[in-house]
Amino acid sequence: MQVQSLYYYPVKSLPGIKVERLELDAFGPVGDRRWMITDQFGQFITQRNYPELAHVGITVEAGVVSIEVPGQEGHYTLTASTEERTVMVWDDWVTAQRAEAGPADALSNFIGIGVDMVFMPERTFRAVDRVWVKQRRRVGFADGYPFLVVNQASLDELNTRLEHKVDIRRFRPNIVVTGAEPWAEDHWRTLVIGSVRFSLVKPCSRCVMTTVDPDKGTKASDQQPLRTLGSYRRQPGGVIFGMNAIHDGDGPIYVGDSVSFDDFGEK
Repeated sequence: MQVQSLYYYPVKSLPGIKVERLELDAFGPVGDRRWMITDQFGQFITQRNYPELAHVGITVEAGVVSIEVPGQEGHYTLTASTEERTVMVWDDWVTAQRAEAGPADALSNFIGIGVDMVFMPERTFRAVDRVWVKQRRRVGFADGYPFLVVNQASLDELNTRLEHKVDIRRFRPNIVVTGAEPWAEDHWRTLVIGSVRFSLVKPCSRCVMTTVDPDKGTKASDQQPLRTLGSYRRQPGGVIFGMNAIHDGDGPIYVGDSVSFDDFGEK
C-alpha cells in the first residue's frame, strides 16, 4: 500500500488543497482547519447548509491564507486580530480570534447572511473525543479528529454502484491510501507512513456534505452518493466511509510513501 494523495483544509468547509507533502504538528496537518466561518451567534457554518461555499477560492503562500470570493474583486488575506470571541463547533465552545476586516464582509455578501471568520490560536485547546481517544489530544476546527484516512479502492467500489461517479473530494480526506482491497480499512487499527504512526480510532460517519458537488457547489437532488452508501454501509454510528485517526510523530509524509501495519495493526 502507498499514499496516493494528501489534502488539507485551511478554512473549515472551504475547498481543500491537494499537496505532495503534508507537514504535521500537534493539531494534525499543519494549517488544517485553523480558520472557520461562523454566524453572528458564533455557530459554525458549512457546506451542509451553504453548498455554494465550494466556489470560494483558497490559496496559501508562506503560511498565509487568502480567499477569493465569487462576485467580489481581489483576494482577501486572512489575518487574525487581537479581538477574541467564543465560538461553537459541534458541542465545543472555544475561544478564537476574529479575522481582520474584509474577508467576512465578502463572504457575507456572497452567501446572503452575516458571517464572521475566526482563527484558533495555539493557546486554545479543543480536545479530541475522550470516548474514543484516552490521551489528551487536541484538534482544530475539524469535526472531531486530526486526520481522515480513506481507501481509494472503497471509493472505486462505491462508484460501481452509482449512475454518476464521484471523486474523493466529496469525502474531504487528509490521506488517501491505494493498494488495498475495498473496505479493508474497517479492520485497520494502526498504520505507519514514513516516521509517523497513525491510530485509526473510529469509523467516520458521513452526512449530507457528501452530496455537494465540489465543482458545481450544489447538492445532489437524489442525495447521492449518501443514499447508496447508506444502503450497505450503515452502522450504529451512522453511514460510514473512511477512518478518523490521530498521530504520533512529526512527519512530514509524502505522496508515494509506503503504508504499512505495525505490530499492533490488523490486516
